[in-house]
Amino acid sequence: MNTTTSRRGFLAGSTGFAAAGFAALAHPIAAAAQSVGVKSGDLPDLTIKEVKVYVADISKMHRLNSSETGEIISVVTNSGIEGNYTIGDRSITPGWLQWAKPVLVGKSIIDLLPVITSTTGMKGPAGYDAAPTGRPGGGPGRGPTGIGMPAPLGGPAAQGPGQMARGGGSWPNYYTAAADVCMWDILGKAVGRPIYKILSGGTPTKNRVMAYASSQHLPAVEDYVADVLKAKSLGYKAYKIHPGGGQHAQGSPIPSYIGHIEEIREVRKAVGDEFVLMHDPVQRYNRFEAMAVGRVLDELDYLWFEDPVRSNDMEGLIELCKALNLAIHVGEFLYSIADFAEYIKRDALDVVRLIADNVGGISGSMRVGLLADAHGLECTPHNWGNVPDMALHFHVELALPNSYWFEMPFPEEYADRPYYKDKFRIDADGYVVAPTAPGLGYPMDMDALDKMLIRIDR
Repeated sequence: MNTTTSRRGFLAGSTGFAAAGFAALAHPIAAAAQSVGVKSGDLPDLTIKEVKVYVADISKMHRLNSSETGEIISVVTNSGIEGNYTIGDRSITPGWLQWAKPVLVGKSIIDLLPVITSTTGMKGPAGYDAAPTGRPGGGPGRGPTGIGMPAPLGGPAAQGPGQMARGGGSWPNYYTAAADVCMWDILGKAVGRPIYKILSGGTPTKNRVMAYASSQHLPAVEDYVADVLKAKSLGYKAYKIHPGGGQHAQGSPIPSYIGHIEEIREVRKAVGDEFVLMHDPVQRYNRFEAMAVGRVLDELDYLWFEDPVRSNDMEGLIELCKALNLAIHVGEFLYSIADFAEYIKRDALDVVRLIADNVGGISGSMRVGLLADAHGLECTPHNWGNVPDMALHFHVELALPNSYWFEMPFPEEYADRPYYKDKFRIDADGYVVAPTAPGLGYPMDMDALDKMLIRIDR
């Protein structure tokens, strides 16, 4: 293994950050004011006066997540500062506006931000045994169905069969997670600082993060060599396989995991021994298949094996962690800080992954990341989606002392949206450079958005 990317080299100096980071989460307004040398009372009026949703026409765009709806939420304060985030990027989020009006309007971010996602301390509605369905036909999804659960904080009740219960039950709550991101965006803009500078609590932060090209689920075994060579030619120093069906372009069907092993071997052969490689089958293997694939990954010095089996197969994950040398990444299908604690306690993962929407936005992500750091573990947030979705995870990566990779969807242009002025790209050394603009750091191009607007919901 390349020891420069193993967790053993990453722990020095993180202890001081943990205290500062927790302080910033407990008192975000004070941390923001302190970061620019003013008192909290000197900040602009952070009372929320309006919430709305821009609905853009994205029908002609490549969507990394097929459920992306083109909805961009807006939270506006009395002082005219607007915070934005996207909803519907991984699945439907029905009725966000109806939820937000009574919960947010007329209240100050000073009071809301420290507590709105505090339910991340609770287990998810079905705990880590939640069935990740939520799609017609029961395919893998991003959370428990939550059918029949009560409405969250005055929000709409869980939807019927075949729909994700976005915000259903106590947690996960996608309504509050989205609001949390908007409020951090506003807070950063209020003090003229990028969010990660506030999250750090005044301690030094990274100014760039190494990127890896994260593949699509390509149709055929033969497709991956050309894809990884293209990524390498563009300057990427690492590549993650998202395996497809594991079949050859021609010929008789074979077991998928056998085709994936071929991909793993051919990709390593194509890029050489020094290139960093990862493998993410997104929970699709059983224990036997995962062990067979994992042994080949070890043989070929892959850096990590991500979500090898269903996350609710904790015993299978424990077995894999014990048997394999490479790091097992788990967490995209966990939904609260208490769930993560259980997996860490039982050694069912080596590296913590997270999706911010699942764990409470920026605030919840930082809690999970610092929990991992307290146990000497890396935290590698998920980056997969449109510009604001990637931006919020980037701020967490920049702020955390134990986060060292940026997942770049590949091809990288798939994440671009014309109504954002900036694009995520790597520099000459293979890094993504930190934003310098305040808040989320990737301002919207309102003129471009106006040309794509279907409507504004108020």
